[in-house]
Amino acid sequence: MDQLLRCASVQFEPRPDDKVYNLARVEHFVREAAADGVRLVVLPEMCLLGYWHLRRHTPDRLRELAEPSTGPSVTHVRRLAMELGIAAGLGFLEIDETDGRLYNSYAVCLPDGRVHCHRKLHAFEHEAISSGDHYTVFDTPWGARVGILICWDNNLVENVRATALLGASILVAPHQTGGTASRSPHAMRPIPMPLWEARHRDPAAIEAAFRGESGRAWLMRWLPARAHDNGLALIFSNGVGRDDDEVRTGNAMILDPYGRILTETCAAEDTMVTADIDLSLIPMSTGRRWLKGRRPALYDILTHHFGDERDPRTARFSTEPATLESPPAQGESAST
Repeated sequence: MDQLLRCASVQFEPRPDDKVYNLARVEHFVREAAADGVRLVVLPEMCLLGYWHLRRHTPDRLRELAEPSTGPSVTHVRRLAMELGIAAGLGFLEIDETDGRLYNSYAVCLPDGRVHCHRKLHAFEHEAISSGDHYTVFDTPWGARVGILICWDNNLVENVRATALLGASILVAPHQTGGTASRSPHAMRPIPMPLWEARHRDPAAIEAAFRGESGRAWLMRWLPARAHDNGLALIFSNGVGRDDDEVRTGNAMILDPYGRILTETCAAEDTMVTADIDLSLIPMSTGRRWLKGRRPALYDILTHHFGDERDPRTARFSTEPATLESPPAQGESAST
């Protein structure tokens, strides 16, 4: 295994439903990454179409825009990966060739021609978009095992732990986040669109917003913990700029398995950051040593239904306070 793996994280502003433009931006960054010696480049969630405006489309329109994982866009990136000897990931709207169901999906194309596709486990963007039902972890030509979790998948701690237990040493984490209208009283708030529109005249103002509570400060509450607690390097990619009626904050970054930030940006523009991930740190990282101290016999409670579990659409947008029924009494089985 190569001990240093050069990786890149991209942030860019996709044009709604403009596959030609967005795929050209994907190719631009993949080629730029390859020229810099990058082995794995990560682009944002749903970057082929744009994201938040999709909730306004009809199901029929979504099906017109969707492609299978063997469709022309993923195939184009697959050929690019093979040409350049790089692994490249992109987000797209997938339609299953067998049953016609839609998924918020992410494909990582490897230089040997293999494609690994993850379907978002907690989809909430549109009632016609289904949630996936499996984790995605795979080997790479460089010895590192890679896992994929899309956006809200990463917020639920169980998903990252499961991905680590399946052997992932690097977590690919594509997002469209920041600047959302959170229901929590002390969380993100929308970034005023005029700040984005004035970014060239007043870059300091928009970058301050991207660093603040609606951007980087929010990410720092949980993102390093996902890496640290599981002994994973983490590549966070995100949209930036206008996303329908919200402003995405970019904040592309790469973290090591101790949760330390190796590289990041708060720039209000399409850009890419790169870093060498030291895979030799993973075996003795704090998170990996914690994994070895697990007591699985105690964890039945993690699969216990408390009664307030919801579809991701209602859980994500609920205005009701979170409540749980009383857990089983000490000594009582969580499965009873």
